[in-house]
Amino acid sequence: MSRHGAIELDWADGTFTFRLGLDQIEELEEKRDLSLFTLARRLSPAERDARLADIREVLRLGLIGGGLKPVDALVKVRKYIDERPVDENRDIAYAVVLAGLARVNAAEVDQPGEADAAKTSASTSPRSEAPQP
Repeated sequence: MSRHGAIELDWADGTFTFRLGLDQIEELEEKRDLSLFTLARRLSPAERDARLADIREVLRLGLIGGGLKPVDALVKVRKYIDERPVDENRDIAYAVVLAGLARVNAAEVDQPGEADAAKTSASTSPRSEAPQP
């Protein structure tokens, strides 16, 4: 079962699940003193105004949210971000932020009722008048 907001990407030395859940988003916004929307804009190919710390924290927290132990995420970040060209990881960080914003979920919705609610076209509101005979 995939997790709400998770995205699987080829990065560094393998394929990893990245996820910015609410806890990771709050920590990211606090550490960077920016909203997730501002980070998305800074990471976007149109702006290309991201700082190394933006990329680093998005990927570190995304790995943790995706299930990697914090110490293992830090080792990956040190090896594949700190020792590589800054722009090499920008597109991956951008994809992780967009998944967090869009709450992307390609397989299943992990919140009961969300999938059904999204599929229905009928109104759930009561009728405002009695039906005609």
